[in-house]
Amino acid sequence: MFLVGAMLLGLLWAFLLERGVRGEGFFRTVYLFPMAVSFIASGVVWRWLMNPLKGDGAGGLNAVFGSLHLDFLQSTWWTNPDWGMASMAMPAVWQLSGYVMALFLAGFRGIPQELREAAAMDGASTYRLYRNVIFPQLTPVALSALIILGHMSMKMFDLIMSVSGPQWLTEVPAIYVWQTLLTSDYAKSAAISIVLLLLVAVVIVPYLIYTNRAEKNT
Repeated sequence: MFLVGAMLLGLLWAFLLERGVRGEGFFRTVYLFPMAVSFIASGVVWRWLMNPLKGDGAGGLNAVFGSLHLDFLQSTWWTNPDWGMASMAMPAVWQLSGYVMALFLAGFRGIPQELREAAAMDGASTYRLYRNVIFPQLTPVALSALIILGHMSMKMFDLIMSVSGPQWLTEVPAIYVWQTLLTSDYAKSAAISIVLLLLVAVVIVPYLIYTNRAEKNT
C-alpha cells in the first residue's frame, strides 16, 4: 500500500502540475512540505489522528467520522490485527508522495518539446500523447522512485515507532532488529541486520548496474 499509494499520488500530483494550474508554486510547496517534517513529529500527529477509540472517547479521524454520522468508517487503525500494517502506510504515503511528485515533475519537464510537437503534427490525441509518448519517457523516473521507496519501506523505523510502538502488528525488519537488540541477543540482531542489508542490496545493486550501463551507452 505504501509503494502503490505513494507512486500513484505522486504521479497524479505531478500530472496535474504539469498540465498547468494557477498557483503551481503554492501547490508544489504544499506537496513537498511533509518531507520537511521529521518522521517522529509526523508520527506523533498521526498517532492522534488514528486514535483507535470509538464512541465518546473517539478522537482524530474517528471523531470526525462520528460527527459526520459516518460511523461505519471508524476503525481501530494500527491496533487492528487485519489492517494494522495497512493503516501505517497512510502516514508514510502522506510524507513521501511529495518526493515522488518532485521526481515525476522533473521527468515531465525533461521531456523534449519536439516530441510533443511531432505527436501533435501526427494528429495524436491527448490520451495517445501521454500513453505512447510521455509516459514511456517516465519509465526511468518511475524505476528510480520505486527503488528508493522500496528500500525505505524495509528500513522504516522512527515513523512506526512514534505511531504504534514496538508491537508485532506493525513490525518491520528494522524494528525486529531493535527488539532483538534490547534482549541482548546481539548475534541474532546482527544476523537480522545482515539479512536486511542483503535485501536492500538485492534491490539497489541491479539498479545501480543498470543506470551505469545506461550512462555509458549515452
